[in-house]
Amino acid sequence: MPGARRTGRTALAGAVCAVLAAGLAGCGADEDPDAGTNGVAKLAPAKIQARARAAAEHAGTVHLTGNVVSKGRTYKLDMSLAENGAKGELTTKAAAFQLLRVGNALYLKADPSFWAGEKSGASGAAQKLGGKYVKVPASDPVYRKFSGFTDKDTLLASLLGLHGKLTAKDRSTVGGVRTVRLAAGAGAGGVLDVSLEGTAYPLRLQRAGDAGVVRFGDWDRRVDLQAPAKDQVVDYGSQISGAH
Repeated sequence: MPGARRTGRTALAGAVCAVLAAGLAGCGADEDPDAGTNGVAKLAPAKIQARARAAAEHAGTVHLTGNVVSKGRTYKLDMSLAENGAKGELTTKAAAFQLLRVGNALYLKADPSFWAGEKSGASGAAQKLGGKYVKVPASDPVYRKFSGFTDKDTLLASLLGLHGKLTAKDRSTVGGVRTVRLAAGAGAGGVLDVSLEGTAYPLRLQRAGDAGVVRFGDWDRRVDLQAPAKDQVVDYGSQISGAH
């Protein structure tokens, strides 16, 4: 009889497990993969792109990190951008330099070799510029060359461009945040990860043509922008006025 009772209990346990398994399978089949998200993944790809662009445009600030290939040169970015300016660092194969823009005033801080390379024949004057914040006139080519990296709207507009037919099938995570992956031209035209949590911010971009990978973060967090102390600033125009 004990053996019979054990057999009965085993059969009952098996039946309970079968019922539970069937119930769980049923729940799994009906579970919404977008449950708990902002619902962006249910939109058409073009609308996902529009939602991400709008989120980026309405945010006051953003932090960009990654690599961008522009005119054959690779730049490593670590920039915090706001509506009234930006600050951070750019690194190329040849040099690393700090960028700071407050309003229309652009400051660069780099070693003498950077300035000697930017201003042909200015190696002597460049020694005076190294290690200091250099205020660059808006009319100078250096201003035009680097100010775009400090302009939030201009930079985001250029980075967030996708080229080709859009699809949005894959899911991923960026920094632990769930995303929907928006691909253009089967990925050849760029791949953009859009947040499925909270606001539909862009979080990661693989640029078209292997032109770099950029991450976006700290959306709408305050960026403290202040002009450098006067004793840390060199007047670019008066120091190397003969090198233009």
